[in-house]
Amino acid sequence: MFDTYFTVIWLTIKLATVVTLVLLCVATPLAWWLSQTQSRFKPVVSAVFAVPLVLPPTVMGFYLLLLLGPNGPVGRLSEMIGLGTLPFSFTGIAIACAVHSFPFVVQPLQNSFEAIGKRPLEVAATLGASSFDCFRNVIVPLARPGFITAIVMGFCHAIGEFGVVLMIGGNIPGKTRVLSVEIYNHVEAMEYAQAHWLAGGMVVFSFIALLIIYLVNQKAANRSIA
Repeated sequence: MFDTYFTVIWLTIKLATVVTLVLLCVATPLAWWLSQTQSRFKPVVSAVFAVPLVLPPTVMGFYLLLLLGPNGPVGRLSEMIGLGTLPFSFTGIAIACAVHSFPFVVQPLQNSFEAIGKRPLEVAATLGASSFDCFRNVIVPLARPGFITAIVMGFCHAIGEFGVVLMIGGNIPGKTRVLSVEIYNHVEAMEYAQAHWLAGGMVVFSFIALLIIYLVNQKAANRSIA
């Protein structure tokens, strides 16, 4: 049993780590653009990427299954370039989790960028810093609380994801069976003691993650007041 739990926990942490890293790379430039643009299309773009917040996971999982499946455009492309079939694979559930967790990373970053304002960039520009130098040396340090919040939220959301993972990955041991699916298996088999151990661990983990976010935000608020 402990070997099974170790495999499930390791797969879950691996999935959350991959998803968080991918989302940081993709969400950071989008969040920066959303925080700076005056485009009339900004509300439309924001709404598109916020859809996972309100869309049921099973609905998103269904359409992702069609998109990533062998007859879908992404599925056909993945087979053409040698990645194989995406559904019922680790790559498939990583893509699905990234899509479903996207707003949990974009929005904290966008809020943090908007809170900085334009003054630090203007000062850096007068000192001859390039746009990239301004972002790397000025914006990123000032937006550190936003990055921490985005990382924690994205990581935790990927760990707790159930509906999308089950729709795309199924319930394959050692391949797509993550913690949320394992809890579901125990409950379905009426093995409540085992479900309590795993579910209780996730409750504690969630509390610690939220505590980290609140402490970081409180520290940033105190620093701004000082």
